[in-house]
Amino acid sequence: MNAHHPAQGETGMMTPGVPLGRSETEDDTRYVRMMVKLTAMIGGPLFLLTVILHPARDGHDIAAHAEWYAFTHSMEAISLLVQAICLAGVLALGLRGFGPRGLPALYTALIGTILWFGLIVFDGGHNPVTARYAPDLVHTSKDLDIEGGIIVLAANVLFPVGYVMLALLLNRYGQRWTGLLLGFGGVVYAIGGTAALFGFGPHSMVTSVFEIAGAAPYAYGYVLLGRAFGRVRNLPA
Repeated sequence: MNAHHPAQGETGMMTPGVPLGRSETEDDTRYVRMMVKLTAMIGGPLFLLTVILHPARDGHDIAAHAEWYAFTHSMEAISLLVQAICLAGVLALGLRGFGPRGLPALYTALIGTILWFGLIVFDGGHNPVTARYAPDLVHTSKDLDIEGGIIVLAANVLFPVGYVMLALLLNRYGQRWTGLLLGFGGVVYAIGGTAALFGFGPHSMVTSVFEIAGAAPYAYGYVLLGRAFGRVRNLPA
């Protein structure tokens, strides 16, 4: 009785010389790279679009266009959530290449992005409600309570600091322009988002100028980040 010997390439046969664990790891890495590239290409441009479409910031205009205000902030929050997923993927890809010295920058940028996501959610839900009964309080320091103040303060510290740290990290690994765009854009946008708003008041166009001027390079920085980490091989990984 002759034993049946499966032919090479038959179903169930493994490719000689390629360990199963290594193949699975490469597949996982490829999936993460695809995720990083996709989320970067979506999160950055969508963020810029929502900043450009941001409605007027004074209470009376917000009360008149509450639905649009809430919608644009919902889309901006989604873009930040997508960016956070992108950064989580970069963190996973760069664990070995960046080493322990790179972890603080990546974690700070990730946490700062999540906090800014919380700030936008708070802004989009709180201000339309306040605008209905006290429009003159909207986007002023008088409208901040303890909980809102904590969110605003934490986000305005960790968001720009995180992206500056990320910029320095990327610069050390040859991604100078990517880091510069993210760091510069994150800082300028954060200044426009809070400091310029409370400094010049909700009626001023200075806030919009700062936010768009920061969001544009920031969004392009994310596109470059996705291209760099979406390749089959990149420097840190």
